[in-house]
Amino acid sequence: MVQKKDSSKKRKKIFRKVSTGCVFVHATFNNTIVTVTDDDGKVLCWSSPGTVGYKGSRKSTPFAATIAAKDAVKKAKTHGIRDVNVFLRGPGSGKESAVRSIRSEGLNVRVIKDLTPTPHNGCRPRKRRRV
Repeated sequence: MVQKKDSSKKRKKIFRKVSTGCVFVHATFNNTIVTVTDDDGKVLCWSSPGTVGYKGSRKSTPFAATIAAKDAVKKAKTHGIRDVNVFLRGPGSGKESAVRSIRSEGLNVRVIKDLTPTPHNGCRPRKRRRV
């Protein structure tokens, strides 16, 4: 009889000790994703309003972005992060509130850069939304 491997076993999480890192805040109209990486760009942890417990249209609020950023910072502190560079991307409303919550959680913010892609008259935009 052939034994099946037990796929329900979980791997032990390895925590690397990192003192500096980067926080990427990707804010769309519907969601805000906060990712914490080390200086090489390897992802340490991430969070979003959906993982914190918000659903539907409440994910797009600035308050939900605040809660998601606090959750990501709490996970990042287990890796020993103290100083971060913050990179913002997207048109969403959660960018500023996410940065505010990162600061209030006790991380030292060194640089804040907005990397939102803007077209230099590239593709034709979508047609206007009429309500």
